[in-house]
Parts: sequence; structure tokens; C-alpha cells
Amino acid sequence: MRIISGKYAKRNLFTLKSQKTRPTSDKVKESLFNSLGQFFSGGTVLDLYGGSGALGIEAVSRGYDQAYLNDINRAACQIIKKNVALTKEEDKFVVTNMPAKAALKYYADQDLKFDLVFLDPPYAKQQMVKDMGALLNLDLLNNAAKIVVETDDETDLPEIAGYNLLKEHHLGKTLVRFYQKAE
Repeated sequence: MRIISGKYAKRNLFTLKSQKTRPTSDKVKESLFNSLGQFFSGGTVLDLYGGSGALGIEAVSRGYDQAYLNDINRAACQIIKKNVALTKEEDKFVVTNMPAKAALKYYADQDLKFDLVFLDPPYAKQQMVKDMGALLNLDLLNNAAKIVVETDDETDLPEIAGYNLLKEHHLGKTLVRFYQKAE
């Protein structure tokens, strides 16, 4: 796995050797960022289920200002920190190690607002819906914020209040949904 584009391009990333994480493949990541737009001019990113940190690091590589990378797994957070160190711009990243619900509360207490959020919990449909509700209830999203939800291709998500579904991409057994905070 590697950074595909931007200022950190072609850097190989470390991954956790575990069944508890599912790193987003380079193919899925490339398609995801092609759908979002190749490059960005600022903003703040949250990857709530960071795994290796690849999505948040890729977003900063392509122009976001800062990424908050969270994972409940301590070993995953160590991998994220190693990958962040590869950027040589550690000040652009904040790594937290806590359950998603606690992380969202912590970010709200810090008065943070996000422009892009990645949600890729380990096959947890109900958790994604709860997380998206919490993002709104805790006022963690800037206007027009985008949420990228990655699931297996058999997971159906209900319509989620406060969000517009922009598009869906089927990539093999992966389904990526793009939402935007409703105005």
C-alpha cells in the first residue's frame, strides 16, 4: 500500500498484520479520490477508523491542511504514527486512540469542524448511521462537508437524515458511498 498522488506520492505505507483491520486497497483509494476531486485547497479531514492512516495521509498529500486519524486499536495507532512520520510533516496530523463515540465527543469538546470524513468501521452498518448522526448532533461538520462511507457490497444503508447521498461506486466487493451534509 502506498500514497498514490500529491506531495507524499509513491511513499510505501506500513500496515497492521491483523484480521481486525481492512486496509483500503490502492485501487479503491485511487477511485475514491478521483470521485472526490484529484486535489484540494485546504480543509480538515477526519478518519474515524484510521487503520493505517492511509486515507487521511492521502487527503493531506493532495492538499488538505490537517488530518485527525483515530483508531481504537493501539497497534493500529502505532502504525499510523509510523506512516505519519514518513510524511516528515507530523504537525499536519493528530493521532488519537479511542472508541469512535469518545473520539467524536473529544473533537466536539475541542470545537473542531471537518470538511471531509472517512467512515470505514469493520463491517458495522449500524455504527456508521450512529456516527453520521453524532457528527451532526455534535456540530462537527462545516457546511457542504463530505462523508465517505466504505462498506462491503452487501451492506444496505438506510436514508440518513441530514445528508444527501451524492453517488455510489461499486469496486469489486467494496461499495463506496459519498454523502454531503444537507444545507
